Amino acid sequence: VLLAAAVCTKAGKAIVSRQFVEMTRTRIEGLLAAFPKLMNTGKQHTFVETESVRYVYQPMEKLYMVLITTKNSNILEDLETLRLFSRVIPEYCRALEENEISEHCFDLIFAFDEIVALGYRENVNLAQIRTFTEMDSHEEKVFRAVRETQEREAKAEMRRKAKELQQARRDAERQGKKAPGFGGFGSSAVSGGTTAAMITETIIETEKPKVAPAPARPSGPSKALKLGAKGKEVDNFVDKLKSEGENIMTSVGKRSTEAAKVLAPPVNVESVHMKIEEKISLTCGRDGGLQNMELHGMIMLHISDEKFARIRLHVENEDKRGVQLQTHPNVDKKLFTAESQIGLKNPEKSFPINSDVGVLKWRLQTTEESFIPLTINCWPSESGSSCDVNIEYELQEESLELNDVIITIPLPSGVGAPVIGEIDGEYRHDSRRNLLEWCLPVIDAKNKSGSLEFSIAGQPNDFFPVQVSFVSKKNYCNIQVTKVTQVDGNSPVRFSTETTFLVDKYEIL
Repeated sequence: VLLAAAVCTKAGKAIVSRQFVEMTRTRIEGLLAAFPKLMNTGKQHTFVETESVRYVYQPMEKLYMVLITTKNSNILEDLETLRLFSRVIPEYCRALEENEISEHCFDLIFAFDEIVALGYRENVNLAQIRTFTEMDSHEEKVFRAVRETQEREAKAEMRRKAKELQQARRDAERQGKKAPGFGGFGSSAVSGGTTAAMITETIIETEKPKVAPAPARPSGPSKALKLGAKGKEVDNFVDKLKSEGENIMTSVGKRSTEAAKVLAPPVNVESVHMKIEEKISLTCGRDGGLQNMELHGMIMLHISDEKFARIRLHVENEDKRGVQLQTHPNVDKKLFTAESQIGLKNPEKSFPINSDVGVLKWRLQTTEESFIPLTINCWPSESGSSCDVNIEYELQEESLELNDVIITIPLPSGVGAPVIGEIDGEYRHDSRRNLLEWCLPVIDAKNKSGSLEFSIAGQPNDFFPVQVSFVSKKNYCNIQVTKVTQVDGNSPVRFSTETTFLVDKYEIL
């Protein structure tokens, strides 16, 4: 039996040592300190024995690679193991020196554990050890890619906000007005549906402002942009916008907070938690034809307690639109096809703990118009120099409940604000980006249709593409997890579910 593997100096000082049986630090340090005194320098041997243990060693420049074994251990096997240990060290250390070994000590210990388990050598080679110690994780790569994407989106959003504020200051200075003070810099005014706006809010709100000493300068009226300033300047600016015919919504960051409330995870998250997420990408013609609709969905499983790691999910699929289902490669496909249950191929194995695992995904691609969840009908008609625009929505899929719906209509530039006739819900005119945003808190079976009428100078083509965004806690494809049971005993397990239906792209061209 192999007791320990160590790299030590010529004087017997341990640099790195891995024990494979219960041994105290004093014991291993004593054994390694005694090792140089036992060697007979006059003869070349690869092992030396005491009354209790055997040292099998190999010199490596100024160091020794030493295996400490019992006296009845097979010395031929120990020599093979020693050679493998000696080949592993140059894989992680550029030089066979004390400081280099110390720097990579944990890498070496992980490699040692791959060679020997519980005192007995494993049947591995150098290439296998390298593969096992890399610990490559697909989930970690996906997590890092998502996080980097979110960070990029947040930075791009912050840059856009800064440009908007600089443009507003220049416009105010050009017109001889005081620069407006903008409160709530982190609040979002972009079309909803993405999480970038919410991420931007979080980043900006959590950053503490750095207080810099004010340089001495002559006192006088300042036209500098004041972030977060609230006073007469803000009130005057808002009054001027109202006098120009713009409808100012009282809460600028209202949509972001509403979206956050809708997508908030359940309060009581159980040890077995599932995220069911769907994203839709849809392109329609202005005459009503569906050019393409693609929907992607996934069930992510998160287990936080080891005793619930060996479970099966009972899936209920009531979709009748021809959705294509695909299970994870480690999931038993025959079990899913026969009984609509998600379980591992090897029932003795467990699902990973404390990580999100995608167990089932689905895809729906169609050009069938009856599948459109929310139809948008936009009718611009010219009347003299202006254009009358009638736009209406209708919820086709009455089982859905869409929250924080924003229908964005582009407007011609340089023609002022639109004159609103009839409207269901609220609107917001973004003069800087030439957009009219029609905001509806909820669209469901009780509020399945509505219309907006406005007139503005322009031509029919100026009001396309119309874009739609929304969030929902009900998924489009009726795929749900109805029950979770243990593999052993088939006893039920408590679980929680979080469902999200988001827009990736929703355009009427």
